[in-house]
Amino acid sequence: MWESLGARKQPVILVVDPNVAFRMMARSTFEPLGASVVEGADARGALRAAERHRPDLVLLGESEDFELCEQLRRRSESRTTAVVTVTERDDVDSIRRAYDAGATDFVTRPVNWLLLSHRVRYMLRMRDVLADLRRSQERLAHAQRIARMGSWEIDLETRGLDCSPELRRLLGVSEGRAPITPEQVLACTDEGDRDALLRAAERAAREGGRFALDHRVVMPDGDERWIHTQGEVGLDEGGSPAFLVGTSQDVTERKQAEAQIRFLAYHDGLTHLPNRRSFRERLKHALSTAKRRDARVAVIFLDLDHFKRINDTFGHQVGDLLLQQVAGRLSHCVRESDCVSRTLDPDAAPSTVSRLGGDEFMLLLGEIGEAQEAAQVARRLLKALAKPFTLSGHELVMGASLGITIAPEDGDDVGVLLRNADAAMYHAKQAGRNTYKFYEHSMNEVARRRLRLEGELRRAVERGELELHYQPKVDVESLRILGFEALLRWEHPTLGRVPPNEFIPVAEEGGLISGIGEFVLQTACRQARAWREEGLSPLRVAVNLSPHQFKEEGIADRVARALAANSVSPRYLDLEITESTLMENEALAVAAMERLKRIGVTVSLDDFGTGYSSLSYLKRFPVDAVKIDRSFIRDCQTDADDAALAAAIISMGRTLNLRVVAEGVETEEQLAFLREHRCHEMQGYLFSPPVPAAEATAMLREQRGRD
Repeated sequence: MWESLGARKQPVILVVDPNVAFRMMARSTFEPLGASVVEGADARGALRAAERHRPDLVLLGESEDFELCEQLRRRSESRTTAVVTVTERDDVDSIRRAYDAGATDFVTRPVNWLLLSHRVRYMLRMRDVLADLRRSQERLAHAQRIARMGSWEIDLETRGLDCSPELRRLLGVSEGRAPITPEQVLACTDEGDRDALLRAAERAAREGGRFALDHRVVMPDGDERWIHTQGEVGLDEGGSPAFLVGTSQDVTERKQAEAQIRFLAYHDGLTHLPNRRSFRERLKHALSTAKRRDARVAVIFLDLDHFKRINDTFGHQVGDLLLQQVAGRLSHCVRESDCVSRTLDPDAAPSTVSRLGGDEFMLLLGEIGEAQEAAQVARRLLKALAKPFTLSGHELVMGASLGITIAPEDGDDVGVLLRNADAAMYHAKQAGRNTYKFYEHSMNEVARRRLRLEGELRRAVERGELELHYQPKVDVESLRILGFEALLRWEHPTLGRVPPNEFIPVAEEGGLISGIGEFVLQTACRQARAWREEGLSPLRVAVNLSPHQFKEEGIADRVARALAANSVSPRYLDLEITESTLMENEALAVAAMERLKRIGVTVSLDDFGTGYSSLSYLKRFPVDAVKIDRSFIRDCQTDADDAALAAAIISMGRTLNLRVVAEGVETEEQLAFLREHRCHEMQGYLFSPPVPAAEATAMLREQRGRD
């Protein structure tokens, strides 16, 4: 039988010979073994039979019928068919001509049919093996095309390179059969990356290890692509390095996404200016440089006058256009001042302008001689802003209030200088706006308010002024409530509602955040228990951990105690941590998260997209979910960059099996965008603002009533 052939189909054998007895003998030999035998008396009949039955093997009884053999080989469906010719004994010339015509094997007359049956079985078995190999190679080539990944192998002795067709396409090398060399690969590699690629490969070959790196290649049309190449050494029988084998994959899209995320981590999405984080780092560097050079650094805090009226009167779209044009004028002024300073001193630190948010801008003047140089720049800024802005058919005149602080006279610390610049700017507004003021030590109103807030905050928990509001997290498809985020609110009897972004920093600086964090954790767990006892659906409650709380050594024990005290299962508590918190100290962050994960709580990465947002650290940190920052959701329908970034975050999250939650969803269009890109959850004013516990409970009761 033909079990050794894999039993995938009955083999078909075409027997071609004018002799009926020969054909009958062949049929009687092969059919009892399970083969299907078809016959052809001549070339015409044989070709018709071959086209109709597509045989696995052809037995040519006429040894001189070389033309028929060639015709069979020219047919695409017969190119892999085994062809056996029958020759006269010792007819060497016929044997040679048969092989030249495309024969696979030959037998001599008189035919030993038993021996022939074994040879036929072997050839059919080999044909199936080769077919499997061909299919496997085709699947591999198809997979490589999909993944844009090519494979390669370099013989370390001959330096011969064997590579897949996809590698040729990745490098822009012609797909012909002509071999390519390692030198050609290096020639395709960007000049700036060649040495690194060559050193990595040579080190691996020399030391018998592995290597992996990203490098650029330049295509024939000048297009630049990013390639991730990794390889390892193969050893010969004696244990010596014999070859390098590896893969190269096109990672251009990932590189572009990471570059965009990095850009947005350090730049404002609207104006593309450096953001607060970037400004602080640049100021820190400038202070260090100025200290070594015994120079001054100036910081200018600029706040537009009556900007809110622009938004209220003409709408946010006009307001955004105004901010973009303001950014352009400020940058031009700073470049002019920077050019002056660097003309005098080419090693001077560069100046920069940043947007902190809203209508607030911060300017850094790298190195100045006298304080009046900062005043000259301030006057130039006011003059530039005084020219009318034309926006959507409206002509607007804009003023600004500027606060100037000088280091080291006013301080040599980033935080101190920023606070002093803010105080000076506030003084400029008090002085009538559209002017600038230097910082003076008497400008301490802001500090006094912060001290008052700190004192009042110490008593806020005892007085019951702090409470939690709950914003629903809902399923994007069904809009069912899946959980809530607990958000802290402070209602002061005389100050009124104090914004969290005002009192949370005070709490952190005053050492109060730990106690307030304990209040939030206990209250949220208590509320989760109350919902469970009322028979409402079990759901997750999310609590924000501040950087200070997260870095506390006993944070995991605190969480465990809060859960135990309120009889809440850990799986119903979600701890939200910002990216910046994780990036401060990766080793400590991983250790803290692992302790929290051992308890059984889930961990979400909050405000994703505003920090470094790297795939590499998403894989390192044991997070369960990412929350897309509201700034990207807000403009996903109008800003192609924000839309692309939001879509990329959703895709990355799903690929890594993370829940993806969108924050700040306010419109049906934003919801449609999230559904289109298969985001898991959302929260925002479209569904509900943060509400007191009683209103959140009413929502759950209403949902239960609908079920």
